[in-house]
This record gives sequence, C-alpha cells and structure tokens, in this order.
Amino acid sequence: GGNNKKNKQWYQRRVAITAGVTDVSKETFAFQAEIAQLMSLIINTFYSNKEIFVRELISNSSDALDKVRYQSLTDPSVLEAEKDLEIRIVPNKDEGTLTIFDTGVGMTKADLINNLGTIAKSGTKSFMEALTAGADISMIGQFGVGFYSAYLVADRVEVHSKNNDDEQYIWISSAGGSFTIHQDEDAEEVPRGTKIILYLREDMTEYLEEKKLKDIIKKHSQFIGYPIKLQVEKERETEVSDDEAEPEEKEEEDEDTPKIEDLDEEKEKEKEKPKKKIKEKYNELE
Repeated sequence: GGNNKKNKQWYQRRVAITAGVTDVSKETFAFQAEIAQLMSLIINTFYSNKEIFVRELISNSSDALDKVRYQSLTDPSVLEAEKDLEIRIVPNKDEGTLTIFDTGVGMTKADLINNLGTIAKSGTKSFMEALTAGADISMIGQFGVGFYSAYLVADRVEVHSKNNDDEQYIWISSAGGSFTIHQDEDAEEVPRGTKIILYLREDMTEYLEEKKLKDIIKKHSQFIGYPIKLQVEKERETEVSDDEAEPEEKEEEDEDTPKIEDLDEEKEKEKEKPKKKIKEKYNELE
C-alpha cells in the first residue's frame, strides 16, 4: 500500500544521502568504547520521554553562545562573522530533518573529534550505571553526554560547525561505532557556530510539528537566555496582544516562503499595547 511506497522513498532518500558523501577527504574515527555502548543503549532501549533531546541540544547551544559572548567581552572581533547570538530551529517535513542551529563559539576540527566521540567522558560510564539502576534518560545532561540524546529520535546526525580559528567541518554518524569528518564546499555556509541536522527515524516525525516543538521548548527551555527561533512554513500576518501568546492565522501570503515567527510571551506581558498587525518571519520562544 501507500505506506510501503513511503518506506521505499524514505529508504531511497537515506541511501542517496549516504552515497552523497564519498569525498576523498573524509576521515573515519571510532567512537570511544563507552560512548559507543551508550549510543547503542540509547538507540535500542524504549524511552517514553524522548522529547528531552530538544532540551539537551538547546542547552548545548546555550553553552556555546555563552562561550562566544564571554570571549567577546575582551575581544569584540570574535562576533564579526555573525553578530546575532541566537538559536534557530528548522523542521523540514520534505526531508524528514530537524535542524538546531546556534551562532555560538563553534567547534574546530579537533573539537569535533575530541568532544564528539573519541575521548572518554567521565560521565559516560556513570550515566550507563545510573540508567541500569533505573535512572531516567532525562538525566543525561547532568552526566555531560546530552548530545547523544539526538539518537533517541534520529538514525543519522550531522554536525556542521565553524569556529573562528578553523574552517567549517562536518561530523556525521549513523552510530554503528564510528563517525566521519569531512569538508564540503557545497554545504551551506555556517558563518560561526554549530548546525545539527537530525535525520529523524520514520516513527519520529511528530518532532517536525510546529505545535509539538513549541510546547516542548516552552516546557523545557524557557530559561534559556538567548532567542529561540522556530521556522514555520507560511508567512502570515498575525495580531499579537498582551493576552495572546499564540499567533492567530490572519492572511496567508506566498505559500512557499519558509518563514520564521517570533513568539515572546514575557515581553508581551510587559508591554500592554493594543493589538497591532506585524508581519512575522520567526516564532520566537523565549
């Protein structure tokens, strides 16, 4: 039936994506044993609250933004490539991907190799022991391995990162004990920061739904000190008043323009203004 066709398309898309990276400059690295074990545990165990991956990746983004902001206090030039300090979340239903992008400090090639897999983290073993003893998966961040929560929902993860001290590099892993690192001239440029692309498992596409993402971000990430912007599919005019956090659909414009809306409850509560029409591109969730 239609579902088989969908499965086939999904499979073909994955094969095509993987085949696309046959670059000679691609290097392969083995995950440190405990990290490989943790990933396998995350992938093969059933957890009901998979949504915590959003909080973990946003939290890592926030840390990266703190780092570059801190550097900029003594050296303002670190912000030259990208002045805005923010987190952008881009669901793409056609590709089945969820992208979490920050304009933080970014990672050099060495950082990607060291921080994402080859060097044992002290928390890895402790966290696996805690899990075995009945701890909740949501505690992953406290053990310093929150990044791997991406594999709760994704079967392939790409990390495109650009640090001021290095070129842009791409880290890729579909788990299985190894990851690759390469450069790609054709990849979209990251001026500075890190873009994580999650290729969602077929049963995880609910994490591409605007409402679901808004709810998760509001629930888990309301104390993040940077704007969190969610790209939504249509450009539309919305009326925003102080008692109205959710934008209302008014008038639809060009269907194909991806748009990003700003939804910011706290500031709306502060300014008691009459309704005004604003054209929104992003949904800002702070």
